[in-house]
Amino acid sequence: MRIAEILRRKGDEVATARPHQSVADLVIDLRRYNIGAMVVRDEAETILGIVSERDVVRRLAEQGNDLLERPISAIMTRVVVTCDPDDTVDDLTLVMTERRIRHVPVVREGELVGIVSIGDVVKSRISQLEDDRRHLEAYIFR
Repeated sequence: MRIAEILRRKGDEVATARPHQSVADLVIDLRRYNIGAMVVRDEAETILGIVSERDVVRRLAEQGNDLLERPISAIMTRVVVTCDPDDTVDDLTLVMTERRIRHVPVVREGELVGIVSIGDVVKSRISQLEDDRRHLEAYIFR
């Protein structure tokens, strides 16, 4: 299965943030959209980083409540692992596991076209296994 299929099922909407926004605003947006990460882009829509709930929690433990007034750029991950819609779910699963990342922006020709979470990958894998099971049962009971 390809990443494009996941995006067809879940949609291609991506919540983004600006690097100058406060961490407090980020937390509000993560809750509002019920998501675990946001892609950080500049006014030209260039991807500058990604920031997750995990980033917030770790930095809060280190820096305390003052962190909430700091800009997102202070805590975002600047080296962003991305994938292409034509990449396979199997390949992305391996990358996410090896690098211990839970959210991967989907980029085609430099344009952000979606985001895939580890939850999306797991749902996809379960769906594929269920399809395989149905096909095997149909084959066995012919």
